Amino acid sequence: MGRGPSIEARKNATDAQRGKVFTKLIREIGVAARAGGGDPANNPRLRAAMDKALAANMSKDVMERAVKKATGELEGVEYEEVRYEGYAPGGVAVIVDCLTDNRVRTVADVRHAFSKNGGNMGTEGSVAFMFKRLGVLSYEGGDEERITEAAIEAGADDIVVYPEDGAIDVVAGPESFEAVKQAMEAAGLAPGYAEVTYRADNDIAVSGDTAAQVKKLLAMLEDLDDVQNVYSNADLGDAG
Repeated sequence: MGRGPSIEARKNATDAQRGKVFTKLIREIGVAARAGGGDPANNPRLRAAMDKALAANMSKDVMERAVKKATGELEGVEYEEVRYEGYAPGGVAVIVDCLTDNRVRTVADVRHAFSKNGGNMGTEGSVAFMFKRLGVLSYEGGDEERITEAAIEAGADDIVVYPEDGAIDVVAGPESFEAVKQAMEAAGLAPGYAEVTYRADNDIAVSGDTAAQVKKLLAMLEDLDDVQNVYSNADLGDAG
């Protein structure tokens, strides 16, 4: 009878995954600070990145070091933002946002992930038009009426309710996202998750082997050190 991984092996795997998450968050904090300054009160992107890092239990010391490296107070590596676009199996559109100090390495890794899993990279703009940039505040549940009223008062663009599990998304434009988030928090309705993201205008349903391939491609892309975010218009159904 086979045995599962030991407690130590599971802990090491968890630590490695946590380290990968921290690496991505630190890069985002650094790029945000370099672009808009090291004061989160005057830099919405930095504030959002630091909120995300706090939610992942990153210490303030680690965040402050990342900001100081980005603003030149400490020596650090400079990262640049790069976006790649392409198609997964089944005609699924994929956007890959990266922060890298080596474009040659990053594009090779991303291209390998696409080709290994039956996809192909496209040119700039080949799929981005299928997506909209928007801010999303997610609630796992709660008083739908209260959340809706507060969201309207805060200036949100839309409220999406998911009847299957009672989850609620408050949707705002990227420019008004921070103001809506602050207004919802002031109303005692802090979201479980909040970020500016990309969502597809229309999803493409895939199933069976195609869905499994798409899922594998997306996971491989997300696991790359230089990749910050992966967006797709895949409706994976039960495979998701």
